[in-house]
Amino acid sequence: MPYGFLDIATTDSVKAAQAANGARAMWEGPKNRDFNRFTEAEAAFIAERDSFYLASVGETGWPYVQHRGGPPGFLRMLDDRTLGFADFRGNRQYISLGNVAANDRVCLFLMDYPHRRRLKIYAHMTEHDLKHEPELAKQLATPGYRGLPERGFVLKLEAFDWNCPQHITPRFTADELSEALAPVKARLAELEAENEKLRAKVAAGVE
Repeated sequence: MPYGFLDIATTDSVKAAQAANGARAMWEGPKNRDFNRFTEAEAAFIAERDSFYLASVGETGWPYVQHRGGPPGFLRMLDDRTLGFADFRGNRQYISLGNVAANDRVCLFLMDYPHRRRLKIYAHMTEHDLKHEPELAKQLATPGYRGLPERGFVLKLEAFDWNCPQHITPRFTADELSEALAPVKARLAELEAENEKLRAKVAAGVE
């Protein structure tokens, strides 16, 4: 039977920490919904993301967190319990790749800084050779993107959860700022044009 995100994350030591800080009662009792299958809300959120943070654990027991980026929607929802993405060539350290070869458990953080939203995902991640899996390669393709895919990764959902917006500082990409400022720029252009006309009229009157 699949577990909820907090069922996985809440170990005995976590329960003890919650109890010590007066928060244990908040996380006890029945859950209101199934967090083991993505819904339309998660699908829409995932499709808009152009990056996420990926955590894996090495054989030394140390965690490793890596930033993954690409065009919006490069992380694909293949079905309501499966995600996939093309692994673009980077600094060639292959730490995440090596970690999941030994332990396929990973955790993803997907951030929406402008709207202060955060989606956490527990999954099992496996490597796939896209040269030998043309259908998967087609599903994960990112036409027009400069990144060179070396392989594909498929993630089988174990559980997910949404975080509250507290302490998420809004941040905006260049594209988001450009879109938000477009009306301001258009109005400035109108005012500049009107100003030029007035200057021309004044100059004509002086002459």
